[in-house]
Amino acid sequence: MPIYEFKCLECENIFEFLLINPGETLEMKCTKCSSEKIERVLSTTNYSVGTSGANMSPKAQTRSCSSGSCTTIDLPGYSR
Repeated sequence: MPIYEFKCLECENIFEFLLINPGETLEMKCTKCSSEKIERVLSTTNYSVGTSGANMSPKAQTRSCSSGSCTTIDLPGYSR
């Protein structure tokens, strides 16, 4: 059951639509002002891994590469 997030271009309200059935049709209007001028936004994520007390923040490493600079982000959690 995917949840899609949208932003109204008229009143800037951010709202969600829950899609329960793949064949379901939804009225794509702002839930606050009923405007049809909306755009889909990228949802943020939240995660929690590991044990308490440990440093669990992501780490970024930037290096030089042929296209300028490259960044690798190491997320906390299980590693081989």
